[in-house]
Amino acid sequence: MHLDEYTTHDATDLAELIATRQVTADDVHATARDAIAKVNGDLNAVVAGPFDKPLEYAVDGPLGGVPFVIKDLVCHAAGVRTRMGTRLTGPDGVVFDEDTELMARFRAAGLATLATTTTPELGYNANTEAITSGPTRNPWNSTRSAGGSSGGSAALVAAGAVPVAHANDGGGSTRIPAAYNGLVGFKPSRGRVSFAPTMQEALYGFAAESIVSRTVRDTATVFDTICGAAPGDKYSWGDEGFEFQSLARVAPRRLRIAVHTSSWAGTDVDADVVASVEKAARTLQELGHHVETATPVFDWDQFMEAHYRCWGGFVAESIAGISAVSGLAPGPDTLEAAILKGWEYGRSLTVLDMAEASAVVNTITRAVAAFHQDYDVLLTPTTNTVAPVLGYLDSNDAELSHEEWTRRIFETVSFTPLQNLTGAPAVSVPGEPSSAGLPIGVQFAGRLNEDGLLMQLAAQYERAAGWSDRRPGIHAANLG
Repeated sequence: MHLDEYTTHDATDLAELIATRQVTADDVHATARDAIAKVNGDLNAVVAGPFDKPLEYAVDGPLGGVPFVIKDLVCHAAGVRTRMGTRLTGPDGVVFDEDTELMARFRAAGLATLATTTTPELGYNANTEAITSGPTRNPWNSTRSAGGSSGGSAALVAAGAVPVAHANDGGGSTRIPAAYNGLVGFKPSRGRVSFAPTMQEALYGFAAESIVSRTVRDTATVFDTICGAAPGDKYSWGDEGFEFQSLARVAPRRLRIAVHTSSWAGTDVDADVVASVEKAARTLQELGHHVETATPVFDWDQFMEAHYRCWGGFVAESIAGISAVSGLAPGPDTLEAAILKGWEYGRSLTVLDMAEASAVVNTITRAVAAFHQDYDVLLTPTTNTVAPVLGYLDSNDAELSHEEWTRRIFETVSFTPLQNLTGAPAVSVPGEPSSAGLPIGVQFAGRLNEDGLLMQLAAQYERAAGWSDRRPGIHAANLG
C-alpha cells in the first residue's frame, strides 16, 4: 500500500480493506510505520516508536489491524515504558505490569498500536512542549502549537500518519488539539469510559479518556468499543440499547441550539473564530434546527478558584505517586516550574478547601443543567484563537504562581473546561478555516449522558459542512 493511498482512508475504510483481504495488515502497518517516521521529523510527536511490530491486538475486532498510537499519559500498555511528559519518572520511564482497562479495549477493538505520543508534563498545559520531548509542532504551520495535552496524537492524525489516536481530556485536552489540527475530538460524559484498574476517576471527575480522528464515523466506531463500566467503577451507565455508529448515520431530531461566542473569561476571541461559529450556526439552521443566542451564566472567578484547587490537588497526588514509584524527589531538576508550583500549592490544601471547591462545582453544574432545560445543545468556539505560536504557554516560566499559570491556560482556551467541570459531553469538529488557512474548531456541548445526540449532530454537520479534502502542508502523502 502506497502512502498516498493509505492516507486517503479513514479507520473504517482501512478495517474493511484488511477484513476483505484487499490488503494485508502487515502491509498497512509497514506503510503506517513509514508515515510516522516521515512526518515525525517535522512534528516531533513520538515518544517511543514506531515499533517494529504493533502491540498485540484482536485481529477479528471491528477495527482489526488499523494503525493506532497511544498518548503517553493515563492509559498505558503492559510492558511499555511511559514518561507522562515528566523527568520525575527517570530517564527510562515507568513500566506497568498490566494494561489499563481502556488499553485492553483498544486491543479488543483490533487497534494496532505502533507508537506512544507526546504530552506536556502531566497533561497540565494546552500545548505540548515538555522539557522531556521538546515542542510538538502543528502540521498546518510548524511555527505553531499542536495544542495539548493530546498534541502528539492530534499532530500524527492530522498529518496522515494514523487515522485515529488515543487522547484524554481534563480541561479540553482532546478538543483543543482537535481544533488546532482540523480533527474530530469528542469528550464523553463522566464515567462513560472506565479508568480501571488504577483509578476510580481522574482529576476529581474532570477528566475523560477519548480519541482524536479525522471522521465522525471513526469516532463513533471506536466509542462503541471502549464505552462501559468495569467492575468496581464509581460511575456506571446502563445498557442504553444503541450504537454510536448507528446513531451517526441518522439525523437528530430538530434541536434547540444556543450559540455563544464571547469568552466567559472576558478574554478576546479571534474574529475568524467568531465568523466560523456563526457560519456553523447558519448551517445548523439550514438543517432545520432552532438556533438562537444564549449562554449559561456562572461566575468565572469562582470557576477558576475551583480549578486552582482541583488541578493543584491532582498535580500533588500525581507527583506523590510517581515519586514513590521512581524514587526521585520532586524539585526543579525533575519538574517544570509551573508544575512544581502546582505541587507546592496542592500540598497546602485542606479538606475544607476541597469541600469549598466541590460546592462551586455543584453550583455551576446545577446552573448549566438548568440552562439545558431550555436548550439541547450549546454551540461555541472550541478555542479563543487559532493555534498560537510555539512557546506561548510556557510551563517552565518560574515567574508564574500556580493560580497565574492555571488562569493563563484557561483564559486562552476558555470554552472547553466548563464541560469537564460539569461532566457533560462535548465534541469539537472542524469549522470554516481562518483567513490564513489555519483550522478552527466549533464545539457542540450537550446534557450529561446525551453523548449519542452529540454524535448524531456532529455527523449531520460533517455531511453538510465537509472537511475531508483539507490537508496540511506537513502530511505523509506529501512527504511520500
